[in-house]
Amino acid sequence: MEYESREDFIIKKYQQDEETMVRLFVQWCVNHKLDPLAIYMAAYPAQQPNELLKTALEETEAFEHDISGDILLEVLQSFGNDDLAFEVAKEMEKLPRTDTE
Repeated sequence: MEYESREDFIIKKYQQDEETMVRLFVQWCVNHKLDPLAIYMAAYPAQQPNELLKTALEETEAFEHDISGDILLEVLQSFGNDDLAFEVAKEMEKLPRTDTE
């Protein structure tokens, strides 16, 4: 039974971390006046945006949290979202440079 509890814990923790990653991505996009759904679709054209992405978009307000582009790239890559990180990096290149980026 302890093994199942451990597996359940690991799965739940991963899901929570994945939710955090999605929220960071959406927050960064909103802060930079970018469409997270469009960027997601550019990275994964064969997939439909998942519900977590849509929910995060509905709940996010501009500048609620200031997210560094570099940190976002690290988080996306740590979850294996290299295609999305690539699209974010392309968008970052188009943004004006600031002291915080």
